[in-house]
Amino acid sequence: MADRQTPGGQTAARPPHIVRRSIARLIRFAAAALGVSSLVTACTGLPAEPGAAVRGTGDLGVVIERATGRLQVVETTGMTSLGTIDGLGDLSHASVVFSRDGRYAFVFGRDGGLSRVDLLAQRITHRVKQAGNSIGGAILQGGKVVAAQNYAPGGIKLFDAGTLELLSEIPAIGPDGRRSKVVGLADLPGQRLAASLFEAGEIWIIDASDPRQPQVTRLPAGREPYDGLMTPDGRWYLAGLFGEDGLSLVDLWQTPPATRKVLSGYGRGETPLPVYKMPHLRGWAMAQGQAWLPAIGRHELLVADPARNWQEQARVAVAGQPVFAMARPDGRQVWVNFAFPKNDTVQVVDTATRQVVKTLTPCHGVLHMELTPKGEALWLSCRDDNRVEVYDTATFRRIATLTADQPSGIFFTVRAQRIGM
Repeated sequence: MADRQTPGGQTAARPPHIVRRSIARLIRFAAAALGVSSLVTACTGLPAEPGAAVRGTGDLGVVIERATGRLQVVETTGMTSLGTIDGLGDLSHASVVFSRDGRYAFVFGRDGGLSRVDLLAQRITHRVKQAGNSIGGAILQGGKVVAAQNYAPGGIKLFDAGTLELLSEIPAIGPDGRRSKVVGLADLPGQRLAASLFEAGEIWIIDASDPRQPQVTRLPAGREPYDGLMTPDGRWYLAGLFGEDGLSLVDLWQTPPATRKVLSGYGRGETPLPVYKMPHLRGWAMAQGQAWLPAIGRHELLVADPARNWQEQARVAVAGQPVFAMARPDGRQVWVNFAFPKNDTVQVVDTATRQVVKTLTPCHGVLHMELTPKGEALWLSCRDDNRVEVYDTATFRRIATLTADQPSGIFFTVRAQRIGM
């Protein structure tokens, strides 16, 4: 850009505001000539998906429409639906993790499909059929590797998060030489993963710092671990046990890590109730410095204190067999939903008093719940009534309703910033 000439013929620098306006005009001209996405690529060196909306991703989320193999993209600020994405296969037990920038959702389908979805462009960018039966996955701390946990054949596969190129496979072979279903896969600090093997009765700690040659540490868990969770600080991994009362605990700050049992015999002396739906430990609650856990085969939440050797501190009687127990981000409330026949009910527990303070019957077939990033609202899926409802967590009033085709899982991009999610 040429400098201007003074009357005496000397060169003078243009004033800063003139320079800024000139640069702005050049950018607008380049954007018109190249297209916005091409300009982003040219200026940043990063690929830009065609047709992507220009907006932030911090308030985005997805709703699984299980009957149609479809995702509904939603935003929590205005509580609206932004669009749908088809072609995701069998989503009857689907799970989602997000890229660290919140733009891409990795969808794990029951049919073994793994799909990478651009939430802004609202399209599938990559899809692979990586197993016969899959129920979830995780994304490693660095955001560059996605892991799938599989029922059939049992094992874990690691993929490049940008291309879904298969990097390595870890068959889940138990001590008896047979394959095992993998559950409870969670990311850990240090480019590691934790997983539980149902039939094998083991917990695996996987070092995936070299994702093409992952290293596995095998630990005994107990009878039939059915799900697992990480504490938000990345220290404790807990696996619920279907074959016995109690949980298996790993202290990941200990070298080498080892397992021990906690909350053993919580149902001792009582006949267990029929289990209509397994509790989901991944939808668990850490509140008031304590863990609030759904008890399998009981109408109770168990409260355990990590600072007191994970000893049981209390039990809270609830309306039915809890499936999810989810804490509001400030820790003051725990929201609980239930297995059949109480799957039309949601209860709210005040963690200060350990009392149920509200019982709601929003709809039939409440399958999943998700709290907004700062907890002012809770979204829940009403599978049998084909809608999603949104509740104010202070007043317990319903504040929005969205139509959805047999919705199940609800996942918000805030999960991208949390360990173990």
